Amino acid sequence: MNTLTETQIEQLRQFNDCIVEHPQIKSIFNDFDELRQNRLFQLDQQCMLLSGDAGVGKSHIINHYRKRVLANQNYSRSTIPILISRISKGKGLEATLIQVLADLDLFGSEQRKKRGYKTDLTKKLIESLIKAQVELLIINEFQELIEFKSRQERQHIANELKLISEEAKVPIVLVGMPWAELIAEEPQWSSRLVRKRKLSYFSLKNDKNYFIRYIMGLANKMPFEEPPTLGDKQTATAIFSACRGENRSLKHLLSESLKIALLSNENLEIKHLALAFDKLELLGKEAQRQNKKKEGKEKSEDIVIDNPFNQSLKDIDISEVIKHSQYAPNALDPEDILTGRFF
Repeated sequence: MNTLTETQIEQLRQFNDCIVEHPQIKSIFNDFDELRQNRLFQLDQQCMLLSGDAGVGKSHIINHYRKRVLANQNYSRSTIPILISRISKGKGLEATLIQVLADLDLFGSEQRKKRGYKTDLTKKLIESLIKAQVELLIINEFQELIEFKSRQERQHIANELKLISEEAKVPIVLVGMPWAELIAEEPQWSSRLVRKRKLSYFSLKNDKNYFIRYIMGLANKMPFEEPPTLGDKQTATAIFSACRGENRSLKHLLSESLKIALLSNENLEIKHLALAFDKLELLGKEAQRQNKKKEGKEKSEDIVIDNPFNQSLKDIDISEVIKHSQYAPNALDPEDILTGRFF
């Protein structure tokens, strides 16, 4: 089996980490910049909600913004201008505050385990945010914090976050799935979330050219003297069919295609996309079979999906999301509380 060289591994790493600043991303970055600037003269900090379904690229965007800020400005080693903290599934507000403190490297796990150790987490966090000169606090996977919570619990969460934002003079960005918007219904946050952005999947029906410009931007990030031709109607349609407009699936497909091309010492062509599609489909089906086996479900027939890169344009099937993931806390059947996307 051919193996990648160190240079090729680095080329793949750089491509996987790349970002194409299309208009949606530029607007979000501009919002982040303005929140940081406005904090210097506003008493009530403006905050922001960034929502979007699975795979739209929320985490990738916020991580890139942090890198951009650190690359473009000079900060001391003791300051953290952009703090990103991720919520762990099933954990409450206290665990969230502890996690933010841990991300500031000011609250070790051994300290938490001491018998009888108590502290005002909110006060400790405010002091730490001020000390680290945090300009923007981004809480990722925020929906995990409010799922399965009562109205009173959500209100308590909103009150604590409001206090932290005010006292530390730090704008907060809440990032999560579409139902993270529930926090906007709380009185303490309805007026504070002055900026709301929703990342969406790409759509051939609504804006074909937007998608084509995006994949051409990704092609320009590939390590070739001449970027591969991905924007022609045939190839772009096949790529969309394979990823169904989801950015994460698109990057996985192009990354695997790029790896196959590099191993062959060739420029990326349609044949590499076809091979990558088949490989990813097989991996996906195997993962599904393993999940069904763990759940004790009977084996079901695999759905056969034609490789769009081996089809003529007129035969390529196109699927777009028509219903996003949803959270219905009042559903009668527990299995219906969280529902996935529908294409």
